[in-house]
Amino acid sequence: MKYLKINNSMEDNTMDILMIIILVIIVILIIGIILIYNGLVNARNKVKNSWAQIEVQLNRRADLIPNLVETVKGYASHEKEVFEKVTAARSGLLHAQGVEEVAEANNMLTDTLRTLFAVSENYPDLKANENFINLQNQLKDTEDKIAYARQFYNDTVLMYNNKCETFPSNIFANIFNFKEADFFKGAPGSEQVPKVEF
Repeated sequence: MKYLKINNSMEDNTMDILMIIILVIIVILIIGIILIYNGLVNARNKVKNSWAQIEVQLNRRADLIPNLVETVKGYASHEKEVFEKVTAARSGLLHAQGVEEVAEANNMLTDTLRTLFAVSENYPDLKANENFINLQNQLKDTEDKIAYARQFYNDTVLMYNNKCETFPSNIFANIFNFKEADFFKGAPGSEQVPKVEF
């Protein structure tokens, strides 16, 4: 009789230990799922935030352009086609939606601004104009901020996409419908070094 009580007691202890182990494993799994999900949410929000920073700088540049165009118009009023292209490119940027469309509109605006600055080279009085120099410096500063914001955005997208693709977070990314983000790409051919001739 005593042997049966000891045996039942050992079975009860074994069952209690087994239940505790199972509960601990379940708690660890739940905590792991929560951490992975929160990590995916944090990464996605960083992508959204870094994209917003790009938009802020693109809008700042778009706001500077009308002043720059008006300043150049005062000296080069017969360059109507250049002004129309810059205005159209600016409008395209302001109405672009999504990463690819904004990147394409940004590249088009950058090209038309190069044309505008090339026109300004033909007018020495314009190049010496204090307002033009100030606007040009502000635009250069904004371009530098855009370049930094694009780099930061792409770094953030890389981290987020890695979380969406690596195990085990890729399982939860698929379950909770986390989609990979698009990179902000440069214009085709922008990776080539420009030729400099004297």
